[in-house]
Amino acid sequence: MKLFIILGAVNAFIAVACGAFGAHLLEGKLSEHYLGVWETAVKYQFYHALGLIAIGILIQVTGAQFLVAAGWFMTAGIVFFTGSLMVLAFSGISILGAVTPIGGVMFLISWALVIIGIAKL
Repeated sequence: MKLFIILGAVNAFIAVACGAFGAHLLEGKLSEHYLGVWETAVKYQFYHALGLIAIGILIQVTGAQFLVAAGWFMTAGIVFFTGSLMVLAFSGISILGAVTPIGGVMFLISWALVIIGIAKL
């Protein structure tokens, strides 16, 4: 599915922009702790953007439709994990830390589905 390649490229673009934003505009405005939270969010967004691109390519090459679920879980993981960390970094609302693990579980599910999907070929 080209959709996951596009979603991956869009997320990679956003991750690079957010990384630059953090490095140039947030330094000195956020505490070291929250700057670290921002950086973690950007790293995981970028890693999983590449994962989405890989899933899209794997679907096209193998035709394994089972991987579609992996792509959707990875996309949701980016929203929940990265999104909650970015909002946390700006707001300091600690309850958002409870949302982050939901995104982490979605990432784990997506990678498990990739393993299963490829193993079934």
